[in-house]
Amino acid sequence: MFDLERWQEIFDTIRKNKLRTFLTGLSVASGIFILVILLGFGQGMRNGIEQEFKEDASTSVWVWPGVTSKEYKGLNPGRPIQLVNENFDNASAIFKSDIEYGSSRAFVRGVTVNYGKEALIYSVQGVAADFQFIENASMIEGRFINYQDEASAGKVAIIGNKIKKDVFNEVETPIGEFIDVSGIPFKVIGVYKEMEDREEERIYIPITTAQKAFNGGNRVNNMSFTLPPVENFDQAVAQAINFKNGLREYLQQVHTVAPDDTSAMEVWSAMEEAKRYYGLTNNIKLFFWFVGICTIIAGVVGVSNIMMIVVKERTREIGIRKALGAKPWSIIGMILHEAIFVTAISGFAGLIFSMALLELVGPNIEVDYVLNPSVNFNVAFSTVLVLIAAGTLAGFVPAYRAAKVKVIESLRDE
Repeated sequence: MFDLERWQEIFDTIRKNKLRTFLTGLSVASGIFILVILLGFGQGMRNGIEQEFKEDASTSVWVWPGVTSKEYKGLNPGRPIQLVNENFDNASAIFKSDIEYGSSRAFVRGVTVNYGKEALIYSVQGVAADFQFIENASMIEGRFINYQDEASAGKVAIIGNKIKKDVFNEVETPIGEFIDVSGIPFKVIGVYKEMEDREEERIYIPITTAQKAFNGGNRVNNMSFTLPPVENFDQAVAQAINFKNGLREYLQQVHTVAPDDTSAMEVWSAMEEAKRYYGLTNNIKLFFWFVGICTIIAGVVGVSNIMMIVVKERTREIGIRKALGAKPWSIIGMILHEAIFVTAISGFAGLIFSMALLELVGPNIEVDYVLNPSVNFNVAFSTVLVLIAAGTLAGFVPAYRAAKVKVIESLRDE
């Protein structure tokens, strides 16, 4: 049952020691506040990293050539590697069962791009039909390049949504409009959207067109693939590593590159990078937990100290209670009630304020690799319950000392 008289006594005691109680409560509340905010930013970092990886397919593997750094089979170091169509075709055939989508890419350099009398400064890239799925580009108008466009070396172009807004704002739709690439007209057949504006500043044309129309020969600048989905993250990482190693080994053999020459052929796996970043965020979260818990412990120690002061100041009162027949456990309960009250009020105050701050400010934070800082309410609430339990234990020692006070000595206390 609710003991009104007991809680009235607690309030009276707190009023008498209001400054010490306020400082102790502030310490406890700040501990919960700091812990929740830190955990929120830890989750925000994880969200930001996940968002970065969502820009491309999560299972994507990218390959681009470099320059050899070691002598191998009579060939000197410093030899630039050039990928060609045959490399992509053979790799696609060799690893057919391991690949979901694949595309080579050719950068079209040294060209001028115009729309009417307006000169455009956007990059032009030749890609295959599957590149849409590798790049996670969503079509908002028209369509992407298809296999027929590749086979016929069609003069068609796909533009980003940013290009549409910047250049084609005076027409209802850019679909059907023509852009001029070094004197060659390309018909706009689609508009794609990416997660970032900078990813929408590209003009895609069929890779066969890019090679034939702009003297690209059979050269490609990089290759990209996606791997089929698997059951869990660990399997996806293992799958990516196996495919990455096999692909690098094939390309090194074809281009006569030393097996340990990592600078000649760079193979990048999104899943491996994700694992590395997630491991980093987990370590950061552990550090945040450590800092927050240390702050909470400082608050709990403060609760224990203030309870000791309360016991000392109420020694005479405790002696009178015992003289009137109060049992030891009733004395212990009296002190524990105060300890629980201080930790509970302070803990929930820190929880509510920190959660409200994350709710209001979190969605508006725009920092690289930090997105929508938040924390699981159940985790935060459980932390407060643990804090209250710790505050109870912290108050038990002073309470036990109070229960052991001898009546005669306490009545003599001034």
